[in-house]
Amino acid sequence: MLTALRGEIPDRLPVTTHHLMPSFLKQYMNGANDQEFFDRFGLDPIVWRIAYAADEPAGEYFDPNHTELGFLEARRVCSDQWQFKLEKLDHKNYETTRFSIITPVKTLSMVLQSDAHTTWVAEYLIKEKGDIDIIARYMTYPKCNVQAINQAADVYGENNLVRGHIACFDGFGQPGCWQDFSCLYGSANLIMASMEDPQWVRTFLETLRERKKVYIDSLKGARYDLIELGGGDASTTVISPDIFNEFVAPYDAALIAAAHEAGQRMVYHTCGGMMPILEDIAAMKPDAMETFTPAGMGGDTRLSEAKRRIGDKVCMIGGFDQFHFFTGCTEEETRKEVRRCFEEAGGGGGYILSPSDHFFEADLKLIQAFADEARRCTY
Repeated sequence: MLTALRGEIPDRLPVTTHHLMPSFLKQYMNGANDQEFFDRFGLDPIVWRIAYAADEPAGEYFDPNHTELGFLEARRVCSDQWQFKLEKLDHKNYETTRFSIITPVKTLSMVLQSDAHTTWVAEYLIKEKGDIDIIARYMTYPKCNVQAINQAADVYGENNLVRGHIACFDGFGQPGCWQDFSCLYGSANLIMASMEDPQWVRTFLETLRERKKVYIDSLKGARYDLIELGGGDASTTVISPDIFNEFVAPYDAALIAAAHEAGQRMVYHTCGGMMPILEDIAAMKPDAMETFTPAGMGGDTRLSEAKRRIGDKVCMIGGFDQFHFFTGCTEEETRKEVRRCFEEAGGGGGYILSPSDHFFEADLKLIQAFADEARRCTY
């Protein structure tokens, strides 16, 4: 995988997956952990680690009442002016939680709901335009716990790709600036605001960028192999190329540059439409791009065209249709899909085969066929 990330030619096609969802491991693999999953199928393993450090001289400290809300959530960093409160709410269908941030001026809150597979926002945190000023004034600035990451690298780094993501907003957020804003305000609301009040949007994007840059600057010395930025709300399934280039690229490109200054590799995650903005993403100079979601899963990727257009600039990760080829087909059809991906994107190296983001259901025989056939794709 490291050879491919460098844009070079490995001995065989690297093959892995994105996050392994706890519901899948519980339902289909009797609660196996990630390492047991990778070992069973012979996939190239990834270990995810996210660990925050609190700036104690600045009055920050770990939330003493921390309760994990989301997948791969780091322990939250609070202060006397930025406190968290979680309250379980009654709902007949879903586990529902009100997540509140208490400041000296106002309590901000969002409502999160979950089922067996995932979590989503039912009520957004930002309800008035002035809320962003409160956030900017009182929010904390988590840093990376470099020691914790390096301990993971000591244990897993010889065999596993050690991967993380840029600090997300508290409660519910994602790595990219636009993506984080969308989680707090709603993608439709944010699209409208970008046209009706673009300066307000830019102001908060700058706030989020500076918070994330503090985290990125703290990554110096952390032995990560790959750090994730981006998010699906910045795909052309959701926004136009014009919005991407005005409100996404300038902010996330600055973070990629900062990550390189900190000695880190960055992958830009775009689960959704990518084809109209392939060169725009590559121009941000990430080391890798994902997920290259095919049309059969709601994306628009044509792998061979993507390889031709940007394959010499970044490592490509993804492209495999897990919806149609991890369920409801024959092993031979899964193998054929692996070969298609390799033939279209594997030439010259710089490609890692992976499902296009998460999967929640799968026939284990098809995952085995996926892994076996990929290992037969040699250079």
